Amino acid sequence: MVGDEAVFPSRSTLGKVRPRSTRPGVALLTVAVAQFLAVASASIVSLALPTIAHDLHASGQEQQWIVDAYVLVFASLLVAGGVLGDRRGRKGAFLAGLALFAAGSIVCAAAPSTAWVLAGRVVQGLGPPLVVPASLGIITATYADPAARGRAIGLWSTGSGLGLALGPVIGGGLVDVAGWRWVFGINAPLCAALAVLAVRSIPRLAPEPSRRAFDFVGALLTTVGVGALTFGIIEGNPQGWGSALILGAFALGVASLGGFVAWERGREEPLVDMGLFRVPAFVAANGAGLVVFFTLIGATVYYSAYFQQVQGRGPVEAGLCVLPLGAGVALGAPVAGRLIGRLGVRAPMCLGLALGALAMLGLLRLEPGTEVAAIWWDFVVLGLGAGLALPPMTATAVGAVRPARAGMASAVHNALRQVGQALGVAVLGAIVFAQLGGAEASGARLDDAAGAAFVRGLHHATLVSAALLAAALGLALVLVPAGRPEPA
Repeated sequence: MVGDEAVFPSRSTLGKVRPRSTRPGVALLTVAVAQFLAVASASIVSLALPTIAHDLHASGQEQQWIVDAYVLVFASLLVAGGVLGDRRGRKGAFLAGLALFAAGSIVCAAAPSTAWVLAGRVVQGLGPPLVVPASLGIITATYADPAARGRAIGLWSTGSGLGLALGPVIGGGLVDVAGWRWVFGINAPLCAALAVLAVRSIPRLAPEPSRRAFDFVGALLTTVGVGALTFGIIEGNPQGWGSALILGAFALGVASLGGFVAWERGREEPLVDMGLFRVPAFVAANGAGLVVFFTLIGATVYYSAYFQQVQGRGPVEAGLCVLPLGAGVALGAPVAGRLIGRLGVRAPMCLGLALGALAMLGLLRLEPGTEVAAIWWDFVVLGLGAGLALPPMTATAVGAVRPARAGMASAVHNALRQVGQALGVAVLGAIVFAQLGGAEASGARLDDAAGAAFVRGLHHATLVSAALLAAALGLALVLVPAGRPEPA
């Protein structure tokens, strides 16, 4: 089922998914916390890197890949993991993803060398491609009523936004209190608790019936395509955007995704329904999701860097300075979930994108000596905008397909979010650091001249973010249908 009307599934479509959870609140809490862990693990290690480097003698490139290895595996396997959950069962996929994430965390926590940390991060990254799409599929199957489903997606999206915003704060606190190994070690008992809750609260959901085997060729092509593009984005700054390695990675990514499209068009049961990309609302929601994560990760990473490298604050203090961003997400996402049931997806999505663009413009007032008290509310408004925009984007993406294929739509949506996250770090970083003229911008505080150059670069990056949010707003206004969802 593909079409504009599919954004809000009808009673006949939703009714095919049985059985429903007898503990929907517990199931929702379980998948929301799992989503928080999956997203937070991309940024939670950032403040632990100096300590890891000291203890394990990690090079600068190795430190970078401790962060990036997780993001690369996460992004590249999302589509395959989402479809596998649809075909084999979402509850099983969710539990398997938790197990892989916990196993990788244990390897990292016990690592005797940097190589073991990197191996553990790869194993960690295998978990979210199963957990994240399965989570949304479970919500879609559990909440048939559009209003209730919108509220549930709002709470689930809170986990995404808070994971991005709170990751550095939690990581810094754990390093200060217990040491860097607990940044990873704490995940194992949390995953065990989530697995127990999942077994008790999530029903066994019948997978999508199919007469054909899993599409391994399509899975390989999409994994290589997304992985190569993400690698090129991550390594573009350190390797040089015009280097043979980066150009080759982009060429491989484009060729693989082109081959994937050609392969899928000829299949009776494609891994990803290409007809989705003819649904205007689906295209707008996915593009906006990419832009919001691009902006959120940029604000979290480079405004945290501003507070450390320009103003000389400590890591934990810098994380607390951007904490209002997370507070805004926590406020906005549940509100958006309620608005979806009353107004539909377009109104909260557009309001959120507009608030985000205005907040980025407000942050142009930032100067090297600006006090946190003068700008904290800009971070709140930015987070509020993201919180309002993310749930309707997600609801639109998963609502464009029949519930049995919600994992596939969720996987595509979340893969583009991860690409947006990688783009935010790479592109905004290139813009910020271009003003420094090659000076180092990690670690110690910058001198006055370099600090002023950093702020100029931050202004340029902020303008780019604001422009992209405004463009996403325009797309949503034109392509996303207005009106309330059809009651189920």
